[in-house]
Amino acid sequence: MLNDEYFMRQALNEAKTAFERNEVPVGAVVVCQGRIIARAHNLTETLNDVTAHAEMQAITAAANVLGGKYLKDCTLYVTLEPCPMCAGGLLWSQITKIVCGARDEKKGYSLFSPNILHPKTQVVTGVMQEECASLLTEFFQRNR
Repeated sequence: MLNDEYFMRQALNEAKTAFERNEVPVGAVVVCQGRIIARAHNLTETLNDVTAHAEMQAITAAANVLGGKYLKDCTLYVTLEPCPMCAGGLLWSQITKIVCGARDEKKGYSLFSPNILHPKTQVVTGVMQEECASLLTEFFQRNR
């Protein structure tokens, strides 16, 4: 049976793709009815766009698949806690559930705006936290 760890591993694969492309290694997948409908990773360097975070890319891709702007009955799996910008996008998408890997202790939404998500959105944290965090640590050690 497919579970949170399975889907987080898929998001981690996206983060590894970002890493290989010298993007901050954050990956995301959107799941609807047990099926991945969108995959994304950070593209801020590639697109020269500060808003091209994995979550924003995933929201757009999932909305296109579903043919509407709301992601009700969908789950976002993301390797790093969303920033306030992405959390705002997730609020507007009315996503049902968010599953996070590593916590973002510097720029995560829970530090700045913990109540920004839709009141009905369920949040699960710490899924494959060590694997997600270690990829980020490796990236920043390599690039600084």
